[in-house]
Amino acid sequence: MIFFAAASTVDKLKQIPPQFWWKVGLVVLGLVVIVLILQKLAGANKVLMAVIAFVVIMIVGVNWIYERNEPAFLTPVVDKIAPFLPSKGSYGAKQQASPMPKR
Repeated sequence: MIFFAAASTVDKLKQIPPQFWWKVGLVVLGLVVIVLILQKLAGANKVLMAVIAFVVIMIVGVNWIYERNEPAFLTPVVDKIAPFLPSKGSYGAKQQASPMPKR
């Protein structure tokens, strides 16, 4: 019984495409690199680290709002913030509108 369950699990794992495993590997590698960098920077000035983290988070956040490609679980938060910032959709709509006639 146990061998049968193990064989079916291995068969299921073989059906997963290799691209998925590459992505999982890259995510794990990225997390390891981030942890190593944070360990090296642990002795750095905390204010400088906070400023750098704030700038990176703001760049990613504004990009998500402009492109509207945020993760699904953040959509409710971005929906509340998005009306205050420009988005790609609103810019495209303005560009498609006919220009005002000259007087």
